[in-house]
Amino acid sequence: MSILKMSAIGNPGWIGYSGPDQAKAQGFYRDVLGWSLEEMPMQDGSSYTVIKVGDTAVGGFSSMPEAAGAWTIFVTVPDVDAAVAAAESADGRVLQPAMDMPGVGRMATLSDPDGARFAVITYESMAS
Repeated sequence: MSILKMSAIGNPGWIGYSGPDQAKAQGFYRDVLGWSLEEMPMQDGSSYTVIKVGDTAVGGFSSMPEAAGAWTIFVTVPDVDAAVAAAESADGRVLQPAMDMPGVGRMATLSDPDGARFAVITYESMAS
Protein backbone atom coordinates (compact mmCIF):
# COMPACT_ATOMS: atom_id res chain seq x y z
CA MET A 1 0.00 0.00 0.00
CA SER A 2 1.35 3.42 -0.86
CA ILE A 3 0.72 6.57 1.12
CA LEU A 4 0.17 9.69 -0.96
CA LYS A 5 2.21 12.76 -0.15
CA MET A 6 0.33 15.08 2.17
CA SER A 7 0.74 17.85 -0.40
CA ALA A 8 -1.00 15.88 -3.21
CA ILE A 9 -4.05 17.95 -4.25
CA GLY A 10 -7.27 16.25 -3.16
CA ASN A 11 -5.50 13.94 -0.72
CA PRO A 12 -7.13 13.58 2.70
CA GLY A 13 -3.58 13.69 4.01
CA TRP A 14 -4.06 14.53 7.70
CA ILE A 15 -6.51 13.82 10.51
CA GLY A 16 -6.86 16.02 13.55
CA TYR A 17 -8.50 15.27 16.89
CA SER A 18 -9.90 17.86 19.25
CA GLY A 19 -11.78 17.22 22.46
CA PRO A 20 -12.03 17.97 26.17
CA ASP A 21 -9.38 15.52 27.47
CA GLN A 22 -6.38 15.17 25.17
CA ALA A 23 -4.42 12.83 27.43
CA LYS A 24 -7.35 10.43 27.77
CA ALA A 25 -8.01 10.46 24.00
CA GLN A 26 -4.34 9.94 23.20
CA GLY A 27 -4.15 6.93 25.51
CA PHE A 28 -7.36 5.48 24.10
CA TYR A 29 -6.30 5.69 20.46
CA ARG A 30 -2.76 4.55 21.20
CA ASP A 31 -4.09 1.46 22.98
CA VAL A 32 -6.94 0.65 20.59
CA LEU A 33 -5.27 1.45 17.25
CA GLY A 34 -1.62 0.93 18.11
CA TRP A 35 -0.61 4.44 17.11
CA SER A 36 2.72 5.91 18.11
CA LEU A 37 2.57 9.44 19.48
CA GLU A 38 5.39 11.93 19.25
CA GLU A 39 5.70 15.53 20.44
CA MET A 40 6.62 17.92 17.65
CA PRO A 41 7.89 21.42 18.56
CA MET A 42 6.06 24.27 16.85
CA GLN A 43 7.54 27.61 15.77
CA ASP A 44 5.66 29.47 18.51
CA GLY A 45 7.38 27.39 21.22
CA SER A 46 4.41 25.10 21.91
CA SER A 47 4.27 21.44 20.94
CA TYR A 48 1.82 19.32 18.95
CA THR A 49 1.20 15.62 19.52
CA VAL A 50 1.64 13.83 16.19
CA ILE A 51 0.08 10.46 15.35
CA LYS A 52 2.48 8.14 13.56
CA VAL A 53 1.85 4.90 11.72
CA GLY A 54 5.27 3.35 11.39
CA ASP A 55 7.52 6.27 10.44
CA THR A 56 4.73 8.24 8.73
CA ALA A 57 2.96 11.13 10.45
CA VAL A 58 -0.77 10.86 9.62
CA GLY A 59 -2.42 13.23 12.08
CA GLY A 60 -2.33 14.86 15.45
CA PHE A 61 -4.12 16.02 18.56
CA SER A 62 -5.12 19.68 18.65
CA SER A 63 -4.57 21.65 21.81
CA MET A 64 -7.80 23.56 21.08
CA PRO A 65 -10.45 21.96 23.33
CA GLU A 66 -13.99 21.14 22.25
CA ALA A 67 -16.94 20.08 24.36
CA ALA A 68 -17.03 16.64 22.73
CA GLY A 69 -14.35 14.69 20.91
CA ALA A 70 -14.31 15.13 17.15
CA TRP A 71 -12.09 14.19 14.21
CA THR A 72 -11.42 16.49 11.28
CA ILE A 73 -10.06 15.31 7.95
CA PHE A 74 -7.69 17.80 6.28
CA VAL A 75 -7.89 17.73 2.48
CA THR A 76 -5.06 19.34 0.52
CA VAL A 77 -6.12 22.10 -1.88
CA PRO A 78 -4.07 24.46 -4.06
CA ASP A 79 -5.76 27.59 -2.62
CA VAL A 80 -7.52 27.63 0.76
CA ASP A 81 -9.27 30.95 0.13
CA ALA A 82 -10.68 29.72 -3.19
CA ALA A 83 -11.90 26.51 -1.51
CA VAL A 84 -13.61 28.54 1.23
CA ALA A 85 -15.35 30.70 -1.38
CA ALA A 86 -16.42 27.61 -3.34
CA ALA A 87 -17.79 25.97 -0.18
CA GLU A 88 -19.80 29.08 0.70
CA SER A 89 -21.18 29.23 -2.86
CA ALA A 90 -22.26 25.60 -2.57
CA ASP A 91 -24.19 26.14 0.70
CA GLY A 92 -21.33 25.04 2.95
CA ARG A 93 -20.42 26.87 6.15
CA VAL A 94 -17.17 28.29 7.43
CA LEU A 95 -16.58 26.94 10.93
CA GLN A 96 -13.09 28.39 11.32
CA PRO A 97 -11.97 31.09 8.88
CA ALA A 98 -8.81 30.70 6.83
CA MET A 99 -5.71 31.25 8.93
CA ASP A 100 -1.98 30.86 8.56
CA MET A 101 -0.18 28.41 10.83
CA PRO A 102 3.54 29.28 10.74
CA GLY A 103 5.65 26.31 9.75
CA VAL A 104 2.60 24.39 8.48
CA GLY A 105 0.48 26.34 6.00
CA ARG A 106 -2.89 27.98 5.48
CA MET A 107 -6.06 26.20 6.61
CA ALA A 108 -9.78 26.61 7.23
CA THR A 109 -12.46 24.39 8.76
CA LEU A 110 -15.71 24.02 6.84
CA SER A 111 -18.89 21.98 6.84
CA ASP A 112 -20.86 20.64 3.92
CA PRO A 113 -24.59 21.44 3.48
CA ASP A 114 -25.47 18.45 5.71
CA GLY A 115 -23.16 19.63 8.51
CA ALA A 116 -20.24 17.22 8.03
CA ARG A 117 -17.04 18.92 9.20
CA PHE A 118 -13.77 18.88 7.24
CA ALA A 119 -10.79 21.15 6.75
CA VAL A 120 -8.83 22.36 3.77
CA ILE A 121 -5.10 23.05 3.83
CA THR A 122 -2.34 24.35 1.61
CA TYR A 123 1.04 23.45 3.05
CA GLU A 124 3.85 26.03 3.13
CA SER A 125 5.99 23.56 1.20
CA MET A 126 3.57 23.96 -1.73
CA ALA A 127 4.24 27.70 -2.09
CA SER A 128 5.96 28.63 -5.32
